[in-house]
Amino acid sequence: MEYVRLGETGLQVSPLCLGTWRFGEESGGVVETDREQAHELLDAFADHGGNFIDTANGYGGGDSERWIGEWLEDKDREEFVIASKCYWSQVSRFQENLSRKNVRAEVEGSLDRLGTDYLDVLYLHRFDDDTPIERTLRTIDDLVSEGKVHHVGLSTADAWKLTKGLWKADVNNYEAFTVTQPMFHAAYKEDVADYLDVCADQDLAVCPYSPLGGGFLTGKYERVGDGTYDVEAPDGSRGALTDVFEDWYVSERGWHVLDAIRAVADEEDATPAQVALAWLMAQDEFTCVPIVGARTTDQLDENVGAVEVELSETQFARIDEARYDEDGAVYESDA
Repeated sequence: MEYVRLGETGLQVSPLCLGTWRFGEESGGVVETDREQAHELLDAFADHGGNFIDTANGYGGGDSERWIGEWLEDKDREEFVIASKCYWSQVSRFQENLSRKNVRAEVEGSLDRLGTDYLDVLYLHRFDDDTPIERTLRTIDDLVSEGKVHHVGLSTADAWKLTKGLWKADVNNYEAFTVTQPMFHAAYKEDVADYLDVCADQDLAVCPYSPLGGGFLTGKYERVGDGTYDVEAPDGSRGALTDVFEDWYVSERGWHVLDAIRAVADEEDATPAQVALAWLMAQDEFTCVPIVGARTTDQLDENVGAVEVELSETQFARIDEARYDEDGAVYESDA
């Protein structure tokens, strides 16, 4: 597995990042990934050469970080790039803010659960409109000076807020965002186009979450009749476990993109999931490292196989253009 440079951080990371938000997470009363399964996935990812692991203080009520920390105990910490997040508090009833008090408390909690002295990347999980961003960045700048955080990133936010944060860091000489984590996949690009434009202009690495549209772009779902939202979902799949799936990932645009991905997959003797991931990794305007959230080692093996898929310019363009109808208008997306 050839590593890639994570934007301007200088970090060399695997071209895919292992997402661990399913560790300890419940959907429809079912724990998606338990402790044993989590450790099996981490082992399999490392065996493939993966070194980039994404978690958050709130995933699984803290279990995601705890289980990663247990797994890291007999590993060389320096071989792995660990990213976590703050915003939703695990230690205080005064939640959802990026105040100095909360950011410091959350970082200390993450370090404790992970059993590490530092985070390679600390994402702001959301943008706190009630706390001036320069105060948050000042706090993180102090954490960087103390060696507890190496790089700062931003997850879900509007493009103008990302730009504002970059500007405030620049004028105050604070540590600036170098990594971003938007929702981005082959059927969801125009919705975050402004955000991605900022990333391209500022050489920010992009680590998309939901790179397979919550599993929709794996091709395991089928349209029922002519209805956009009538989906045949396999037992145990995300579409069968939660109603949120159809609200966020199923759209007319999605079906057209999936058709294009399936066609390319047939041409390349690959799976739709591998082609969808390869399309993201082939972005040439910014470094793009998709975050895969496999539930089984077989799924992870399939996802990692995407690094062997090389799309031609024509194939890339066909997937890119599938979001548009015959008149050049973008198909509707309810996500």
